[in-house]
Order: sequence, then C-alpha cells, then structure tokens
Amino acid sequence: MSLTISQKTNAAGFPKPSELIEITGAHQLEASDRAIQNMLFQHAHDSGRMTHADAEWEITFAEIRRPLSKHESNDRVRASLDKLMNIQVVVHYLSVRGEPRTMKTHLLEFTDTDDRDGDNATVVFGIPKKLRAALARSNRWGRVRCEITYAMTSKYAIALYELVCLRINLHTCIEVFTIERFRDLLGVPPNAYADGQDFRRKVVEPAVLEVNKMSDVHVDIELRRKHARAAIHEVAVAWRKQEGDEFRESMRERNRSKVGRKARLRGLVEAVEPGAFTLADAAGAAGVAVPRRGEGREAAVAE
Repeated sequence: MSLTISQKTNAAGFPKPSELIEITGAHQLEASDRAIQNMLFQHAHDSGRMTHADAEWEITFAEIRRPLSKHESNDRVRASLDKLMNIQVVVHYLSVRGEPRTMKTHLLEFTDTDDRDGDNATVVFGIPKKLRAALARSNRWGRVRCEITYAMTSKYAIALYELVCLRINLHTCIEVFTIERFRDLLGVPPNAYADGQDFRRKVVEPAVLEVNKMSDVHVDIELRRKHARAAIHEVAVAWRKQEGDEFRESMRERNRSKVGRKARLRGLVEAVEPGAFTLADAAGAAGVAVPRRGEGREAAVAE
C-alpha cells in the first residue's frame, strides 16, 4: 500500500492527503488562507520530516507572500497564519486498526515569526502531532499545484479544484454528493446561501468558472431537484483533464495580472490585436486628449 508521505512533489503538484482535502468546518478560511495552507504543508511534506517527533519548519515570508501579492507588507500573511492556528476544523481519517475516526484540530500548532518585515523575515511553524500521525497513515492523495490555488480568488474554487485533484485518476469521472456533504466539502458557512439560486450564483458558478479557466482540470456541475419547485437534494460533479488550447489558455491566464481577471474570465474583455483600432485612435479622431500615465481616469467594467 502506497502512503501519501512516500510520494514526491512533481510537475503535477504536491501530494495533498485526502484527509486535508476533505476537511470540514473550514468555512472561515478564505481563498488566501487556503492557498497559504497549501504552501506550508507542501514545505513540510517536501522536508521529509512530517513524522519526526519534534518536527518544525521555517520558511520566509517572501516565499509565502510573493505569489499572493506584490505588496511588501506581511500583514495578510500574518492574519492567515493566525486563522490557521486558531480555527478548528474536522478531519476524518482511519485509525491504526483501520477504523474511521473524526478529529477536531487546528491546522497549525504554533507560529514563531520575525517582528520586522523584509525578504529575510521568516516564520517557524509546527503542525499538531495528532494531525501529523493521521496524515502519516494516509494512502489517498490529490496532486495540488500551489500556483493554481494562489491564482484563485474564490475559496469555493480552491475546494472544488482540490476535490477534483483527489479524484482525477479514478476509473470513474463523475460523483454524486448529497447537498449537505457538498456544502461541507466546499466550506460553505452553515445556513448561508440556503436558496438554490443563491447557491448556484454565489458558490457554484464562481467556483466552476475559476476551475475551468485557471486550473489544469475541467469540471461540470449539475444541481439536482426532485421536481421544479423542490430544494436541491444532490449535486453531480463530472471532471476531466484539460488538454490542448484549453490547457494553454488556463496557463496563460494564471500568468496574467489579477487586475481585470474577473471580467476576462466572464468574457467581458476582448484582447486587442496588434494594429487594431485603439482608444487613443478613437480619442484622436474625436479631438479628445487621452490622459497620460499618472493622470486621473475612471474605468467601468460590466458585471
């Protein structure tokens, strides 16, 4: 039996244990918190010291921050570290005897940080001993690419992407979840988006959009009702690997600026081809001066 901790990180991503992918109770974690969690757990996994009794790890703030933001402040990273250390999540795992158990735990045991910011500032962190022991017995994993989760702005997109990563190499390519289970796995807050249309518009559609436009997988979701006026009772999720132009376009989007990304993903922005008629051309034809860089201007993007 292959264990998750025996797997090596490669171009497809780091092997994230199913126990971490399918945690519940993580609805307070935002997209940036989840992305940082992945960076820290990959760092710990790659060290090969996950099972060491006194294991702790050190990483620079710059390594954590740079994929997230160009700002030099570490305030957002510190806030995420606090969340990962304080928020209690639920982890489902198998005991030494192979029996299913449920653990309530924090994702980080402690953090020890430099007081001053800077590229050399570091954070030392630990992962709870009981959690590490459970992860050491894991034999199911999904290969998660940190650069993909850092690019996403929807926490539901990250959760959905990871659920698909866990299942992408199975013989089946579709799974049906109860609505309650699906909400838990995506980290939807209790009682939030109880209306089916709100759930579709605020949770499902943004998640599917980001997964399909920025990851290396494609997903389709069907919300099922027993009749037209009934509440959603189950969710069917189908997936496949991206290929060809779809794969290349997703990779290009991840490398583009986050500015205007929402509009680009929704198809509200058209690329300007070389030699195309530009705003400056139009302004010149109308006798209107175009503001130079640094001068005031306003832009509106259709939602």
